[in-house]
Amino acid sequence: MKFKTMTLALIVTGVGVLAGCSSPSMVEKRDGSQVVTPDEPQYNKDTGFYEYEKDGHKVQVNKDDVKTIEEVK
Repeated sequence: MKFKTMTLALIVTGVGVLAGCSSPSMVEKRDGSQVVTPDEPQYNKDTGFYEYEKDGHKVQVNKDDVKTIEEVK
């Protein structure tokens, strides 16, 4: 019984940690448009683009087109 309880506690903690990792962000582009992303976009030094996923597809935005990236609170 103790093993099951400890396993359940670890699973619940793991799910909580993963849920806490998501940090929605708002990307403001130089043209004035804004995009809300489910996670903070990652910068790819090799390509010069910020990358994030939207509706299951990878989206890339040129670094020069991005004005600011702010976490949505």
